[in-house]
Amino acid sequence: MSKVIRIGTRDSELALWQANTVKDKLTALGYESVLLPVKSQGDILLDIPLYELGITGIFTKTLDIAMINGTIDIAVHSMKDVPTALPKGMVQAAVLERARTEDILVHKGLDFLETTGTIATGSLRRKAQWLNKYPSHNVVDLRGNVNTRLQKLTNSSWNGAIFAAAGLERINLLPEHFFKLDWMVPAPAQGAMVVASMEKDSYCREALDKLNHTQTEICTTVEREFLKTLEGGCTAPIGALATIKEDVLDFKGVLFSLDGSQKLEIEKSIPLAQVADFGKSCAQDILQNGGSQLMATIKKEMTN
Repeated sequence: MSKVIRIGTRDSELALWQANTVKDKLTALGYESVLLPVKSQGDILLDIPLYELGITGIFTKTLDIAMINGTIDIAVHSMKDVPTALPKGMVQAAVLERARTEDILVHKGLDFLETTGTIATGSLRRKAQWLNKYPSHNVVDLRGNVNTRLQKLTNSSWNGAIFAAAGLERINLLPEHFFKLDWMVPAPAQGAMVVASMEKDSYCREALDKLNHTQTEICTTVEREFLKTLEGGCTAPIGALATIKEDVLDFKGVLFSLDGSQKLEIEKSIPLAQVADFGKSCAQDILQNGGSQLMATIKKEMTN
């Protein structure tokens, strides 16, 4: 059986770039596909901070519904936007080879780093890590797709804004003035793209399996396990990065208080052959060493 695979995507420039990348890869394998762009709630409600929207799944929910309804066959996402638990009947069908993982600061000059300044980001993780390093700075909320956020920075009096390097690189928007934040731990699965399909759709699953990049899948699985074990359904400032060198996986995970004043971290390596549940065990180490109390505080602050 063959069919035209209907690819669901958000309609931002970056999301369309990602969906077209999947489309091109499927075409190269001999599969016919078509793009079906939709707007998500996360793209429409730009005046409300993400955590107030119940951040989990805000960018993926619309596509989830479209897939469950049968309007689309597969959905392409930035993997860091995807909840750690997929809707019933839906599976992670492919993880594409990862791009750069780091965050960058797009700025108007770096003199302010030595004094005080204002930085923009919509991410609790980026905000907490920035305040941990620069406690005297002010961090303001910034929402919208990549293009919108860059324009808001240009039109503002802010000193800079934080972006994922991969997103700006993919659509050739990396500005002249940027600074690599190599001390900032990225979001779990940052820089990776994931394609979801329905579990019972064997045609799409077989096609997408050919696009899967095993090393990226292993690393993002560890990172997302770490996130899932820590979060327990609550949004928190969590960073995680797994990398593979030969037969060893290196992992770094962090949990911060919302204001960045508290930091819990773990760094561990493990042979690839023993990687099952590694992300979970790293998170349990954090929880046993002050993480449970910190997560309780975060949940309390988020609901007040």
